[in-house]
Amino acid sequence: MKITILGCYSATPRTFTNPTSQVLEINNHIFLIDCGEGTQVELRRNKIKFSRIKHIFISHLHGDHFFGLIGLVSTFRLLNRDVPLHIHGPKGIKEAITLQLKLSNSWTDYPLHFHELTSTESEVIFEDEKVVVTTIPLQHRVYCNGFLFREKPGDRTLLIDKVVNYDIDKAYYRSIKKGKDVVLDNDTVIRNEELTEAPKPVKSYAFCSDTKYDEAKIPLIKDVSVLYHESTFLESHKHLCAKTGHSSAIEAASIAKKANVGTLILGHYSTRYDNIELFKEEAKTVFEDVEVANDGKVFEF
Repeated sequence: MKITILGCYSATPRTFTNPTSQVLEINNHIFLIDCGEGTQVELRRNKIKFSRIKHIFISHLHGDHFFGLIGLVSTFRLLNRDVPLHIHGPKGIKEAITLQLKLSNSWTDYPLHFHELTSTESEVIFEDEKVVVTTIPLQHRVYCNGFLFREKPGDRTLLIDKVVNYDIDKAYYRSIKKGKDVVLDNDTVIRNEELTEAPKPVKSYAFCSDTKYDEAKIPLIKDVSVLYHESTFLESHKHLCAKTGHSSAIEAASIAKKANVGTLILGHYSTRYDNIELFKEEAKTVFEDVEVANDGKVFEF
């Protein structure tokens, strides 16, 4: 599992920082999460292949999270994209994007599918044989969702020497990897545990931005491998959290601790601060395994 931070600051873009956008690579998928201004430039800078992005997940319709989307959609057209693109986001995102395409007479030549979200309950919004994606309802000033990406368990690993020793026909290999026992011609049952090893533990990633402190999401992100949680403010400005619908570093750490996550990544910093290491220092007073996101930073798990 690999996370590439394209932008992780709140409010307006600067010459040296970008608003929220990141790429998650998980189980052979490349997902784009949020698309603030400058996203396509950062995709190029980080050598992310545009053609491999088939699903984009937009948390909410504040500009610092989706104003880069129309540019990216348009660039895909200029690059002669023919692969379908799926955009998952709040109701209204289709109107926002298609109106701009209409007024600029820039309709895409590739299939563009919008999956608009309205539910305030967690729901599955994407699933295939490798990954399932569910929403994490968040408490912000507008309708907002985080996203939980979870790998599905892989096949068990064949212990080929054991399989050969029992002279098992190759036709049974697939079912054995799926966890089935084997019955020999003499009716002897060979337990699957003798023939295989358990698959690698599944990994999961929860993206939570933007949101005020809210313990309702804890059951949804319980025991995730990695949690990205917004930390717009330090304790010196905690009084701004409630009215802006944001969290402090310590509040993000408290959620991580109560949810028993593996690693916490902080982001969405207010641009009023010069040193983002201060966010880590404050969060570590509550939760030990803390990382700070920064534009261009890559995390591999």
